[in-house]
This record gives sequence, structure tokens and C-alpha cells, in this order.
Amino acid sequence: MVDALAIDVGTSSVRTALVDERGTVRAVRQAPLTIRTPQGGEVELDGDEIARLVVDLSRDTLATTPNPVAAVGVSNQRASTLIFDPTTGRPIGPVLGWQDLRTVLDCLVLQGSGLRLAPNQPATKAAWLLTASGRRAEDVRMATIETWVEYVLSGGVAHVTDHSNAAITGLVTSDARAWDPDVLDVVGLHPAMLAQIVDSAGDHGVARVLPGSPTIRALIGDQPASMLGQSIVEHGTKITFGTGAMINTVTGSSPPPAMTRFDSGCFPIVARSMGGEIVWGAEGIVLSAGGALDWLRDEWSLVAATPDIEALAASVPSSDGVWFVPALNGLGTPWWDFGARAAFFGLTRGSTRAHLARAALEGIAHRGADLVAAVVAHSPDPITELRVDGGMSDNDLFLQMLADVTGLPIAVSPEREATTRGAGLLALVGAGEIDLEHVATMWRPRRVVAPRLDDDARARSRATWSEMIERARRTIPELSAVSF
Repeated sequence: MVDALAIDVGTSSVRTALVDERGTVRAVRQAPLTIRTPQGGEVELDGDEIARLVVDLSRDTLATTPNPVAAVGVSNQRASTLIFDPTTGRPIGPVLGWQDLRTVLDCLVLQGSGLRLAPNQPATKAAWLLTASGRRAEDVRMATIETWVEYVLSGGVAHVTDHSNAAITGLVTSDARAWDPDVLDVVGLHPAMLAQIVDSAGDHGVARVLPGSPTIRALIGDQPASMLGQSIVEHGTKITFGTGAMINTVTGSSPPPAMTRFDSGCFPIVARSMGGEIVWGAEGIVLSAGGALDWLRDEWSLVAATPDIEALAASVPSSDGVWFVPALNGLGTPWWDFGARAAFFGLTRGSTRAHLARAALEGIAHRGADLVAAVVAHSPDPITELRVDGGMSDNDLFLQMLADVTGLPIAVSPEREATTRGAGLLALVGAGEIDLEHVATMWRPRRVVAPRLDDDARARSRATWSEMIERARRTIPELSAVSF
């Protein structure tokens, strides 16, 4: 048996595990990240803490196996950004988390130069960090998280990123193969700052700081890794339901005409690259999913723990006319309305905590159906099965609601955190221990939930949902007018 070490740096934690060629995940180690919010809209992490946790947890995981470790695979939250000093190897300032919105005005100013960037992309984050550092651009290096992890593991030798991460920075050409010099010039970044763009799977150098110095064989963004973790190689669609929700599907080998949002509300991503070949995909986002349930727990005291939402919602047969639009941070795909706000509709004196809980689950399920509709509008391939992972994939009632409003069978990932599994499997592919065709045959869902709602009832429910969305939209017209 041959193992890969999977390192998964998420939004709020670092996770390591061993993944074998059968896709089994074991020896999981996990630790939370310290998240700071100095002001509203600002989200910071600590680059030194990320480095320390990656090394310590990796060593702990490696100590559990007598098997040879053939490779290391790294997956990551794609847009979090830092800069570091290549002489000292230390971060300069904080890591700006992917949710950080401090560069909103910078993005709006750049639109006047014909450059369309979003504040969650690394481009303006790196520019902000550079300005705040007071350093010369050519004297510092930019890193997204996989680049930083690779740099740390290699002992300061490697400064690389893969296509799946580079593609979302806002700094690449439309084929994602190179940094765009015109964009760099407008944003104010120097080419010397940027990592070398490499394939997702390949030989990325030696992890010198780990026992046995295993070779790093995979670098891949979190959602592309989740696709591989759910055996989506050439065809298939998945949604990860975490704090937010992300739908991803494979679209093929043809690059998009531009790295901008499609009319469907989805946008292009690189699913993976290997042997010089890039496989493309599409992505759509719900900005509030499980995070809305956490909000009901923390601010409304609806339940003591988020998983308790399921039992509370199941205690009533329906939401009794109560609807919830989970737009705490605005609406993502397909509307991209940042001025929309969350709302309960249909409340009466008889509405109970249980009705609110059930309406919340139904609202998130409908947002999942919105993602499916956006992908269907974008891709000619029919969706015959929707694969799901993430924290909400443990909620059976929610899964039934999702099946009912999408009309699709919901196949639940055997690993709740499929990202970790995908990073390990791609590392084994990069090491030549398995191939992608084998990964595609490994799908064994934990369970499949079939829809129970008939077509007419589904259509009525979706029509009412559309009315609720329109009532929640443009709550703050000034923000609704902003487009990235």
C-alpha cells in the first residue's frame, strides 16, 4: 500500500491526512486557524501560523504510517494572499483572507482603466499589501496559500503556483498559462513578485522539512480538489455546502474567451492541469449557506449547536408559509447582487423556532437549485446526478429538500471533506501510482437521496422562491448597483 500526504489549508483550519490509492482517508489531523477582523469587511490570517501548523500536523500524520509516502498534495483556499521577504523567508504583514473586502474601492477605481477585478481576487490584495509594506515590488514575493505552503515545505527553494490557483488571481492571460504584463502594470505589481505557473500534477520539488523528504506532486485549489475527491474527472457536477456553497462542473479543454463571469452567473475556473494540458470548469457561488445556520445559532440562539437545526426543523411537517432568503452577504450566482439582504417572509404570530429552522434549510436548498439552474444554462451537458460534500452533507433533511427542489438524485460524498481526498489522489496521480481514469471509477457515494416532490409541486415551489428572491434583492440599492 502506498500513501500520499494530503495538506488542506481551508478557510478556518489546516487539515492533514494520508490518502491511499483506493481513496481511503486516514490519520487525519486538524487545527483551527486564528482569524482576525480588525474592522468590518477585513479578514486577516497569520502566515507564520499557517506555516507552523502545516509542518507540525504533517509530521504528526506521517508518524502514523509504516507505508512509504509516495507524494505530497496541497489544496487550499484559493484567493487568500500574502507577500513575503525572499531573504528572510518571513511574511510581510498579514495574510488577507479571501473574504477580505478592503480593496473594494480599488476595484471600482480600476474599472475606470478597463480592468474588471473583484475584491476577493488576489490581484488587488497583493497590491494593497505591497503598498502597506513600503517595500520595492521587486524585493518581495507574492503568494497564495499553496505557493506559501510549497515555499515552506521546500525550505525556501520553490516559488510556484498551479493553473487552478493562478486562474482566479485576476492576473493571468485568458488561457491561464502566463501572467498578463498589461494587468500587472495597471495594478502596480512587478513580474519578479510572481510565482512560476506549473501544472497541478507533476514534480514540484522536495518537501525538505518533512521526514523522508517526500516529493510534492500536486498543487490544486480547494474546489477543483473537491471535484477530484468526488471522482469528477471528465463529467459530473458537485456542490460543496460549507460556510458558503460552491457548484463546480467540468467544461473541457477549450479556454474561455475571457476570464470574466458568464451570462449564467458562473465563471471560468481551471479544474486541473497535467502534462501541459489544462482542463477547464465552471463555478457558481452561494455566499451564505452553512454560515446562515451558524448565524441563527449564534445571534438568534435558535439552537445550541448547528447540527441541532435538523432535528428542530424536522419537528414540524412544513415551514407553514415561512420563507428565508440566505443573503447575509448579498446574493452570488446568478444575480451577483451585493445589496440584497437576508430576510424571513411570511412570519405570523404562530411561527415557531421550528418553522424558522425549516425555512432556513429550505432557503439554502433553493439556493442550491439556483446554482444547478445556472450550470444547466451554461453547460450543454445534462446533470443526471448532483454530488455533494461539506458540513451540510451530514444533514439528511436538507439533502431531501435539495433533491426535491432540484429534481435530481443527490449522491453524498463518502468523505465529508472531499478536498483532502482530492489533493491526496492527485498527488498519487502525479507520482504515477494511479491514473485519472482510476480516480473516475472510485465513486462510491455514502448514500443517494431521490427526489420525492412531483414536477408540479416543484414548479410551484420554485416560482414562489423566485418571488422571495425579488423581494430580498436591491435592499441596499447603492450596493446593488456595484458590479465586479
